[in-house]
Amino acid sequence: MNNKELISNVASKMNLPKNEVKYLLEAFTETFRNQLKEDNSIGFQGFGSFEIRKKEERLSVHPLTKVRTMIPPKLVVSFKQSSVLKDKLNVKF
Repeated sequence: MNNKELISNVASKMNLPKNEVKYLLEAFTETFRNQLKEDNSIGFQGFGSFEIRKKEERLSVHPLTKVRTMIPPKLVVSFKQSSVLKDKLNVKF
């Protein structure tokens, strides 16, 4: 699902104009990014939580040339699903 599809789905479910939903989504994602930039975790009850984690510097080896390079440390977003979401996704068929 891309942004347009998400906006359309939410607009139809909420009976709102698409431009209002687009503005709401932009405000939500901006707030989300700002909170993660400030190293705050974000949690949604029944869905999961997002947090920033630091990946340490590591050695990488190219499989064909065997050239070794160091990959610098970086920050990544980590998601941990809630048990409610996990149970809903793993329903026995």
